Amino acid sequence: MIATLQCFVIDCPQPRELAAFYQELLGGEVDRKDPRWSTDQAWSTLHTPGGPVLAFQQAPDLRPPAWPDPSRPQQYHLDLGVPDLDAAEAKVLELGGTLLEAGDPGRGWRVYADPVGHPFCLVRE
Repeated sequence: MIATLQCFVIDCPQPRELAAFYQELLGGEVDRKDPRWSTDQAWSTLHTPGGPVLAFQQAPDLRPPAWPDPSRPQQYHLDLGVPDLDAAEAKVLELGGTLLEAGDPGRGWRVYADPVGHPFCLVRE
């Protein structure tokens, strides 16, 4: 082993606001004290209950992905497990997320964008 994963870093215009969006989806603690980094208006973190840390780095000129357009690729995406797709979708939309692709009714996942435009999937557990 060469390294350990410290966090997933996501570029966005307003780090604390996007951290709060993902906190509503995943739970956890925004900007918990951590000796690995400090938080400020340009860097925010979310320590999730499951262990992974999401970090949000300010990128004022972010050009969000245009899913599924390959000329502006998604760069990354998160798959988030949920027990009820419909209930989770309602919460995502209430929080400011956008449905990108619902797909077939029997499919076990749907594609959304966070408020900044990063795609993520809700996947039936």
